[in-house]
Amino acid sequence: MNSARKQKLGIVLSIVLGAAIAVSLILVAFDQGLNVFFTPTEIADGKVNAHQNIRIGGMVKVGSLVKEGLAGTRIEFVATDTNIDIPVVYEGVLPDIFREGQGVVAEGYVDEHGVFQARQIMAKHDENYMSPEVQAAMEAGRHKQAQGSLTP
Repeated sequence: MNSARKQKLGIVLSIVLGAAIAVSLILVAFDQGLNVFFTPTEIADGKVNAHQNIRIGGMVKVGSLVKEGLAGTRIEFVATDTNIDIPVVYEGVLPDIFREGQGVVAEGYVDEHGVFQARQIMAKHDENYMSPEVQAAMEAGRHKQAQGSLTP
């Protein structure tokens, strides 16, 4: 009877250990795939570590778009939240509705030079679209400027 009890205990412990390992692997995979949204001001304030996978949102600064390379596949522009400008570099094809003066959300990381290296540029079909996070950040930036707490 003692060996049967040990066998049952071993089975229960194996199940608990297996479940713990599975949960740990799921949490690690979730953490690595998580993209946190930041504004240019938050990035300038140091809330982002170098090479941390994030999303940046803001407006494409008018006059900042530069296309280089074969068929303009290397793109440089400035993302702004009206307070801080962050240079963005992207290699690839932009969505058709990407324009200066409109909202942009880009996925990637900030390199050691403070340049956002975008892996993906996202856009919605409505050209008036701006994500709620970008709208809130832009409004907060305008509010701070109106109060005179930030210098442009």
